Amino acid sequence: MHPGSVVSRRRSEGHLGRSHPGCTRPVQRNTWSRGGGTVSSTLYTYSGLVSVSNSQDLNEMEQTDQYEKLHDLITDEKTTQTKTASIQKRTQKTKSNSRFTCHHCGRSFREKQKLKTHMRVHTGERPFTCQQCGKSFTQQGALKRHMRTHTGEKPFTCQQCGNSFTQKESLKNHMRTHSGEKPFTCQQCGKSFGQKPHLQSHMRTHSGEKPFTCHQCGKSFTQQGARKRNRRTHTGEKPFTCQQCGKSFTEQGALKSHMRTHTGEKPFTCQRCGNSFNQQAFLTSRMRTHSGEKPFTCHQCGKSFSQKPHLQTHMRTHSGEKPFTCHQCGKSFSQKPHLQSHMSTHSGEKPFTCQQCGNSFNQQAFLTSRMRTHSGEKPFT
Repeated sequence: MHPGSVVSRRRSEGHLGRSHPGCTRPVQRNTWSRGGGTVSSTLYTYSGLVSVSNSQDLNEMEQTDQYEKLHDLITDEKTTQTKTASIQKRTQKTKSNSRFTCHHCGRSFREKQKLKTHMRVHTGERPFTCQQCGKSFTQQGALKRHMRTHTGEKPFTCQQCGNSFTQKESLKNHMRTHSGEKPFTCQQCGKSFGQKPHLQSHMRTHSGEKPFTCHQCGKSFTQQGARKRNRRTHTGEKPFTCQQCGKSFTEQGALKSHMRTHTGEKPFTCQRCGNSFNQQAFLTSRMRTHSGEKPFTCHQCGKSFSQKPHLQTHMRTHSGEKPFTCHQCGKSFSQKPHLQSHMSTHSGEKPFTCQQCGNSFNQQAFLTSRMRTHSGEKPFT
């Protein structure tokens, strides 16, 4: 056998004995004769790519060269196939990471369904309607949360104090009252808040924006809740009722504070004087009597007040507004306590009694004056 044939066969056998990830297609065996005798030599070729001639003039070195070129071709195609697959994979990944953008406001979403839901903000579409009250929502989840206002279900419970909530977000906000966390900070004044809506409302104190307007009286507010409470002064609605005495209130917070008159609870304590109060607002006011702080200033006359309600009452001296009206005689007042005192002239009620002499009065101010006659106090001297 020709030495070259041995080399070629060994190369072929060696090639077959090794693992070549690129050799994935069928091969064909080529055998031929050389000279007068029969020389058996084998060359394995990559089917469909290389055609090997059975010419007698093909020497063994050419076979070896043919084999090496063939292997390079196979390996090179595998590399090309691998690169192509890699590109396709990256393309698929890019498609999977593609974002869906709203053409109205530019906001982007990872899922097409979320973009579709977002579009309802622009179109005003509210496809999910409550069968009990007729209120509609843009999302099914919002309808589900709303239904809890009818069923009374409160599935989210605070593990520290036992309070329950209809929404998970409400529980999350509540938990910050225990931890003291205030992650939302005003960039203008540095004040921090436990809830984002509280920061947004606060920002309007800097901008002066009052986007919520009452269509009945034209008054504008920085918060939607404030407008809602104002509306109840027009309708007379008092949806929050005390189960012990039957007294009703326009605000849930007012009912909660009222309940402490039954329980005697005074959870708000002044650290300087030790006095306790049943409302946070009373404690805040007390703290300002110690500090002398008067953060609420009238922009017309410059007078300052320690409490916002005092400023609001004062502003009526400039505007002449008298929002509290007696339904019996039609007389109006700038302050609610003045109306309450006036109402006693119709009822004859005198709820303020002097503990020293027993005389009763229809106004707190009259009782205060009487008390000074007993004590001899003369504060206006």
